[in-house]
Amino acid sequence: MAADLLEVEGLTKSFGGIAALKDGRFRLQAGQVKALCGGNGAGKSTFLSIVMGIQPRDGGVIRRAGRPVTYRSPREARADGISIIEQELSPVPAMSVAENIYLGREPTAGFGRIDFRKMNRDAQALLDSLHFDIDPRTLMMDLTVGKLQLVEIARALSHDSEIIIMDEPTSALGEAEADQLFEAIATLKARGKGIIYVTHRLSEVFEVADSYTVFRDGAFVGEGAIADITRDDLIQMIVGRPLTEEFIKENVPGDEIALELRGINSVKGVRGIDLTAHRGEILAVFGLMGSGRTELFERIFGLVRDQGGEIRIGGAATAIRSPGQAIGKGLALVTEDRKGTGLVLTASVRDNICMARLKKLGLGPMMNIRAEAKASRRMIDLFNIKTGNDRDPVSSLSGGNQQKVVLGRWFLTEPAILLLDEPTRGVDVGAKREIYRIMSDFAVQGGTVIMISSETDEVIGMADRALVMRDGRIAGELARPELSAKRLVSLAA
Repeated sequence: MAADLLEVEGLTKSFGGIAALKDGRFRLQAGQVKALCGGNGAGKSTFLSIVMGIQPRDGGVIRRAGRPVTYRSPREARADGISIIEQELSPVPAMSVAENIYLGREPTAGFGRIDFRKMNRDAQALLDSLHFDIDPRTLMMDLTVGKLQLVEIARALSHDSEIIIMDEPTSALGEAEADQLFEAIATLKARGKGIIYVTHRLSEVFEVADSYTVFRDGAFVGEGAIADITRDDLIQMIVGRPLTEEFIKENVPGDEIALELRGINSVKGVRGIDLTAHRGEILAVFGLMGSGRTELFERIFGLVRDQGGEIRIGGAATAIRSPGQAIGKGLALVTEDRKGTGLVLTASVRDNICMARLKKLGLGPMMNIRAEAKASRRMIDLFNIKTGNDRDPVSSLSGGNQQKVVLGRWFLTEPAILLLDEPTRGVDVGAKREIYRIMSDFAVQGGTVIMISSETDEVIGMADRALVMRDGRIAGELARPELSAKRLVSLAA
């Protein structure tokens, strides 16, 4: 009987005396797609970083095809047939797609010169085989977050590894792009590759995986076949308790219009958008990658140049040409890319919470340290942000707690309208439920939530209405009783 592609037993790792991983166990066989499940802080990222040689382990054994191994760098892991698609994107922005895919492995011609023609040709063949519609000569800085994710996927698959780790691979993808990835996974599985699939989207676990392993609080909880477990039982294994309901929705939309757009255009391809959102309403904006959803939010918040159209807030025509003006009008924007544009990762939790309210928390040119600490603590308590000290770097927090820091920052500005771009991207089911509670409570108190989401379940569970975008325009509107995955996707495509 052939040895497992990968076998891990008793993996441990501590940071500053705090155990991040207490008992990491995992087995992977050829031709298997195994989901690694767990909430934020369960130890999954630490486990993967050790397997990939990014950091050393304190204890435990890793066997690769029956051989005990210790990788001291990702290069050593890749050389032994293990590659990873990381959750946090790491492109070289000023280089092309092809250059990023083959970085450090560029084909050469005479005198050691890079053979750009061959590199572009090979990259195009790889992208075509994955059905990714991306020009290999395009600079990475000119791609959307979703297409950057597809390039990261292509780069990992270009190594032709036996084991492929996929860490939240669909976090920036719409449903159509995710389907392309799932097709690629089926192809890889048929070729005998082993895939470790990490995602907070449980619908994906049941769609692509054939088995699962669950971590909780840094330790192995259990494993088994997907066919032998229900969604509710898997959630209970992940969070350690049953969740009585996934979505929290108690708001009732009012008649008063909070925000109205008339004929809004944007330099980024948004054309002729008409939209109304009411006080007490949760309005969803759904669409495929490239449909113009994020670009619409950027236009509303003053991040791109005014290209015509009218914005009315509370019935009054309003010119918004900068984020400062948007904040002054009661708008708040939680961006899609939490770590790229939502947080300053080198700053503390307190600094990140307070940075949108600096004028109010200042004493002339100086900061009012006491007021700043009080405001930070108020948001930490309000959103149940798990941090030892608000002076800790925000990068030390789990994904769900980082997202709550971003929400805390904007709630400190006392907004009337929340623009949420993929608010639950990359957070676990428990943190998702807390974010849904925040959204519902905000709307109950008369606030307006406009939410971009790629997850049809989330739209159906939380929205009072949904606007569907396609090619920079509104393709249709669905009232809550009309919402279904089929109708959303049909309008978006």
